Amino acid sequence: MRSPSWTWDELLLICSRLVENNWRQLRTYQPATTELADLLRSLPLHDSAVRALPEFRSAASISRKSADLITNRPGYARQATRGGHLTSLIAEAFTTREGEMMMAARAIEGGIGSGELVTIPPQPDEVDPDGYSAQEGRLLARWAIFRERNPALRNRKVAEAKHLGKRIQCEVCQFHFADKYGPIGQDYIEVHHLQPLYISGPRETRLRDLAFVCANCHRMCHRSYLGSPWRTPDSLRAMIETTT
Repeated sequence: MRSPSWTWDELLLICSRLVENNWRQLRTYQPATTELADLLRSLPLHDSAVRALPEFRSAASISRKSADLITNRPGYARQATRGGHLTSLIAEAFTTREGEMMMAARAIEGGIGSGELVTIPPQPDEVDPDGYSAQEGRLLARWAIFRERNPALRNRKVAEAKHLGKRIQCEVCQFHFADKYGPIGQDYIEVHHLQPLYISGPRETRLRDLAFVCANCHRMCHRSYLGSPWRTPDSLRAMIETTT
């Protein structure tokens, strides 16, 4: 059994350490590299058999991968190492959107440190049908989807809307389940975070952080497309209007 390929989440955390190290290679003898190895081995992304391998996310493997990330940054003057397509993508993301990527890394570390991310089971939509995970990382997508599927949170949002006299319908396409399906669709709706967790932070979700969406629009809000991993109802509605 060999160590699995690197994931976006793991490379995200390595890059965050590279930023702190002024984009100098992480060395095996540095305490920070050993600490990072412990963190990567704790991520709930791989099964226990893989995580038990001695070479799995070792300090040496992290050091080598940090060199790949450095040499695959846009504008690097020398020959890039063969780090793979995902390595190039995240190296570019940290070059063009460093602040956003650092927030995502901090959110993952916060979720692992609190124990919340460790206990959340994998969610069906954390990887889309094309095999891509959200660009803020699979773990943050898992966390957001888990919260959005919390029936207590959805029910509170519905109760608030009814108290205010608002119609329970999709905020993107205005689909109303009761109009289409009758009584069985009464008060049926899904909720979607208005901001991804790497922007809002892994705090407790507030009702004003959520929007009503139908199942189809919800999938489109989460689907990675043209480098964008997340959409608000307003931005998705604008996309629809440009195609009609």
